[in-house]
Amino acid sequence: MAWPFKPPIETMEAKVVESWPEGAFAFEPKWDGFRAVSWNGKEVRLDSRSQKTLLRYFPELEEPISRLPADTVVDGEVVVVIDDVTDFDALQQRIHPAESRIKRLAAETPAQLVAFDLLALSGDDLRQRPFSERRELLVDLLSGLDHPWHLTPSTVDPEIGQRWFDEFEPAGCDGIIAKLLGQGYVHGKRAMLKIKHRRTADCVVGGYREHKDGGKIGSLLLGLYNEKGELHFIGHCSGFPEGQREAIFQRFQELRTEGSFGAAARAPGAVSRWTGGKDLSWTPIEGGVVVEISYDQLEEGRFRHATRFHRWRPDKDPLSCTMDQLERPAGLGFSEVVVG
Repeated sequence: MAWPFKPPIETMEAKVVESWPEGAFAFEPKWDGFRAVSWNGKEVRLDSRSQKTLLRYFPELEEPISRLPADTVVDGEVVVVIDDVTDFDALQQRIHPAESRIKRLAAETPAQLVAFDLLALSGDDLRQRPFSERRELLVDLLSGLDHPWHLTPSTVDPEIGQRWFDEFEPAGCDGIIAKLLGQGYVHGKRAMLKIKHRRTADCVVGGYREHKDGGKIGSLLLGLYNEKGELHFIGHCSGFPEGQREAIFQRFQELRTEGSFGAAARAPGAVSRWTGGKDLSWTPIEGGVVVEISYDQLEEGRFRHATRFHRWRPDKDPLSCTMDQLERPAGLGFSEVVVG
């Protein structure tokens, strides 16, 4: 017996929607981790969404994956849980070229596995079966697996799914995934739906980056005041209509200054292994312009993704734009949400 299909594979993806879908769906929490496919058979594998191996960075997961029945393939998420909340920043730190650091972090911040789909079981290809059947088999499989394996919750009741949308956020859930109950596994397609958290915040514009074409705004660098009264860099905002980019750029040209973000606070432009050779140069401006933006995910007191511009706020006092806007709600922890 062997895997019924060859690794690696393209994973089934989700597209973001603004409203809750109607129909025969299962609703599951969207976890804040690395998408990963676990394989057990003639070898043990852990493959990323981009079809690269992850076991080198998470060696502690080889033994748990080997507990799967032979020739079994599980789709899921790799997470690092700290203080009962998934911690994406700690998870990112696990991707490191140094073998000694990998071994140390495997002991200090061990990863865990959250399973949410079953693609093959004991050599049987399940991809063409409806999700409802795959879910039943996954529940049976996970009932026999211990830590660090976990089963993600799933419900067909949209009211429960909408309640989870809020209740599970403190555990590290950044939205809800909706899956058609009768659908097979569709490789490489956005065949699932994703409802994500979006909140608004009023931020101070501390600087800008010029568009690569020149003479136009590329992005705005956003800040919030910390408890010391320093402007702390928290992310950027882009995606302005093409017809407005030149006017916005000219406006900020008149506000250029020597410095804006606090010397002791987080500032933009820091080089890391994630930025590579990307041009991170920027121009500071006087800290009097306030914008209202919306955002989805936070990571260590900053926006992980680009924010969405909503409007200018000339009526807003810049000093009222403080970090407490980003406080996460209290509630259930990771261990109270997952099964196992």
